[in-house]
Amino acid sequence: MSNEEALPVIDVAPLLSGSDAKQIGHQIGAACRNLGFFYVKGHAIGAETLRALDVASRKFFVLPEAEKMKIAMARSGRAWRGYFPVGGELTSGKPDRKQGLYFGEELGPDDPRVRAGLALHGANLFPEAVPELRPAVLRFMHEATRSAHAIMEAVALSLGLDAQYFRQTYTADPTLLFRIFEYPAGDDESWGVGEHTDYGLLTLLAQDEHGGLQVKTPNGWIEAPPIEGALVCNIGDMLDRLTGGVYRSTPHRVRNVSGKSRLSFPFFFDPGWNTKIVPLPARANPRDDSSERWDRANVHAFSGTYGDYLMGKVSKVFPDLARDVV
Repeated sequence: MSNEEALPVIDVAPLLSGSDAKQIGHQIGAACRNLGFFYVKGHAIGAETLRALDVASRKFFVLPEAEKMKIAMARSGRAWRGYFPVGGELTSGKPDRKQGLYFGEELGPDDPRVRAGLALHGANLFPEAVPELRPAVLRFMHEATRSAHAIMEAVALSLGLDAQYFRQTYTADPTLLFRIFEYPAGDDESWGVGEHTDYGLLTLLAQDEHGGLQVKTPNGWIEAPPIEGALVCNIGDMLDRLTGGVYRSTPHRVRNVSGKSRLSFPFFFDPGWNTKIVPLPARANPRDDSSERWDRANVHAFSGTYGDYLMGKVSKVFPDLARDVV
């Protein structure tokens, strides 16, 4: 494990107040070109929001398995929401050592996307035994969305684009996905999540005090420990694709060696479901970097909508559910 590098910490508070975006764009651009990972402080997710989410999540995960399975993902059908037990999610075909909850944008039955039967669209499943989880999740997602829009404005400026480029082109109606993961106390040989990159544009991660996140660098793996009040931010494969590889999605993994239950709260801010994924201006001819990637995939070869891309990915994570839905 390399200890020579550390992720930069960037204060994004001025973005939320509408000032100093260009300077922050320079900082974020440098981080995206380097490791694709950085911390953000001064974001819009309040300390009380995080506290309420942590308390409610811990209350849920200690429920009896039968109680948790009342909101099993299979019950949500095409919406792909709800609970999965330890080993129920795969990374690179291997079961992860974690349990979790899947959430998305809260949509009613009359929403056109739900009526059209789009996968990953619909109502969330919340446990009756922990009623406080619902408002905590929805408040977190609202505040995280505001933070992500602001950060993407700085990303746009860092690429020489108008600050509203991403909102106008890809994220006017973003795909919003939120997970709550609980990593049981384990041994040094058990991976909570194996090596992987994220699928979309931007990930915002809140994590508890126990740590365990590791990021791959050219000099080896480094720890990304929790910093009080800060989120971990990283770019995903679609931003790699859009920038022609100028900004790189970086492999990361999780191993819980704290000896205690670990919680993490990743929020994924992605292009709209029906948005066509095409490279940004002047970045249409990236090189094929599949030989260097963890999965040997060429993200630059993909064409189509983000929904097409995402369904291809998540069906590998939950193959049993995919057979019933797709």
